Amino acid sequence: MSDSNTTSSTNPSTFILLGIPGLEGAHVWISIPFCAMYAIAIMGSFTIMFVIKREPSLHEPMYYFLCMLALTDLVLCTSILPKILSIFWFNSREIDFSACLTQMYFIHCFVVMESGVFVAMALDRYVAICHPLRHSTILTSHAVAKIGLAVAVRGSLLVLPYLILARKWPYCRTNIIPHSYCEHIAVVKLACGDTRVSSYYGLFMIVCVRCLDVFFIAVSYTHILRAIFNLPTKDSRLKAFGTCSAHLSAIFVFYVPHLFSALTHRYGKNVPMHFHIFTANIYLLVPPMLNPIIYGVRTKQIQDRLLWLISQKRK
Repeated sequence: MSDSNTTSSTNPSTFILLGIPGLEGAHVWISIPFCAMYAIAIMGSFTIMFVIKREPSLHEPMYYFLCMLALTDLVLCTSILPKILSIFWFNSREIDFSACLTQMYFIHCFVVMESGVFVAMALDRYVAICHPLRHSTILTSHAVAKIGLAVAVRGSLLVLPYLILARKWPYCRTNIIPHSYCEHIAVVKLACGDTRVSSYYGLFMIVCVRCLDVFFIAVSYTHILRAIFNLPTKDSRLKAFGTCSAHLSAIFVFYVPHLFSALTHRYGKNVPMHFHIFTANIYLLVPPMLNPIIYGVRTKQIQDRLLWLISQKRK
């Protein structure tokens, strides 16, 4: 299909992604930090998974959930960056209709999964600090596997209506998406007819899924902090809080940019488009880049094992 502004009243064969509208001249320069973030995310996530796999002492619920987080990060950033770079470097803007919807599904599915992993990690910290003697009996390997499966199934099923509705709508306005990837609302805005169902469901996903996840995390940490402050010594309180600091940092890095981007897309009419699109890219690339660094720096067991592996290779 040619690069035109109009399509038939049915599904178009391709969409045209514009990258970051208004910053086309800087696409090559923007690609440099994007590539750096992606490279760090890939190396960091694989390193975390490799270290945990090689070290039997790290075969615990906390580190299993960390492996799930690393795998989710890998899929999430890989879902968008190759196509973004093809736009920035080769001006390859076309994306097949089915490929666009597949990308949209993977992005939102793994964002929901990542949110679910953070809830699971909060549960692990709650049990470890508030019920330490029962931690090994509550969070067995079987229980962790079931939690991981529940997180994956929840993300897959909740995002499925995005795909079904987006495929259902006729597209007769334009096939040009003013974005660097197939974001749900950006695609729905191109559809004809009454698409309020998609908009309402997208709002439901923000309010009743991600905000609910934040609520569960907040409740967990309310009990965790209460338990920490009841510990008898300052050293024990600092040690207990230290086991949660990496998780809290990762939560902040994930949720704040995501909620900001989602809300400005719907209500930030005065926000420049290039700023919104740039932010939408950042919130999918920065957490996968920072999570391995956060856990690598703040988790002594991973640090020690990684240093040991490096020293062994030098011998």
